[in-house]
Amino acid sequence: MVPAGKLIIIGGAVDKGSFSESNFEKEVEKNLNFFETGILKKLIKESRLKEDSRIEVITTASKIPRIVGPEYLKAFEYLGATNVDVLHIETREQAMHVSVTERIKKADVVLFTGGDQLRLTSILGGTEMHDMMLAKYQNEDFIYAGTSAGAAAASSSMIYQGSSSEALLKGEIKITSGLGFIDDVVIDTHFVHRGRIGRLFQAVVSNPRTLGIGLGEDTGLLITNGNMMEAIGSGLVILVDGRQIKDTNITQVPMGAPISIKNLIAHVMSHNDVYDLAQRELTIMDDIIAFNEAEDE
Repeated sequence: MVPAGKLIIIGGAVDKGSFSESNFEKEVEKNLNFFETGILKKLIKESRLKEDSRIEVITTASKIPRIVGPEYLKAFEYLGATNVDVLHIETREQAMHVSVTERIKKADVVLFTGGDQLRLTSILGGTEMHDMMLAKYQNEDFIYAGTSAGAAAASSSMIYQGSSSEALLKGEIKITSGLGFIDDVVIDTHFVHRGRIGRLFQAVVSNPRTLGIGLGEDTGLLITNGNMMEAIGSGLVILVDGRQIKDTNITQVPMGAPISIKNLIAHVMSHNDVYDLAQRELTIMDDIIAFNEAEDE
C-alpha cells in the first residue's frame, strides 16, 4: 500500500542559529542557514495547509526539552507558521494520555527533535499515539518529520548505539526496532561530522536487503509515496547498498574482530537528487537540468 503521507528526515546539527539571542534578527544571514537551505521551508511547503498547518514539535528524545521546544517555535514563527505547539512527552504514561492522542489526531505535521532515539521507541512504541501516527501516515496528507534521533527512529530498524571509531569491529553496532514508518532502510545521522560510515557498513552487511542512509548535518530527505527520496538541505546524503555484496567474513570472525566486505556499493546524493528506493536507482538532477537547458538552446 502506497502511503498518502510524507517523511522528512534530517541529519541533525542544523544551523538554525540561537533564537534565544536578542540580536538574532540583526544577524539573520549568520543565524538562518537552516532556513536558507530550505529544510523548514520545505516542511511547511509540503504540509497540507502550508503556513496554517497544525504542527506539533515533540521533544521526547531531548534531555533539554524546555529549551529545545521554544527554539523551534521561534523558528517556525519566523517563517510565518504560527499554528505550532510543543508537545512534551517524558513518560509512557504521558504518551498514553487522551489529551496527547487528541492533539496528534488534529496534527498535519509532527516534528521530532534530536536527542536519544531509544527514548523515542521505548516511550512511544506501541502506544495509541504511535499507532495513530502510523495510520495518519498511511491514509492522510500527513508529515512525519524528524531530526537526528527523530530521523534515526523513523525506520523499522534503528541504530541506537555504536562507536564510530570501532564501527567495523563485529558486534560494535547495536540495532533495535524503530517506529516503522519505512521498511528496508536503516538511517544514521550526524553522518559526515562524526565519521559514521563504518556504522552503516556493518548495519548493511548484517542484512544486505537493507539500504543504509547516512544523513549529513543540515541535510535531509523528503520521502514521498514510500519510496521516492529527494535530497534537501546543504550537505550530503550517503547511500550504502549491500545487495551486490559478493563476500564477507562477518559470520566467521569472533565478536570484536574486524569485518571484511567485498563489493559494497555506495552512492552520494546532494541537493535535489532523487533516489527510487523501489528500483534502487539514483538520478542526479543537475545532469537532467543541464541536459534540458542544452536542449532549449
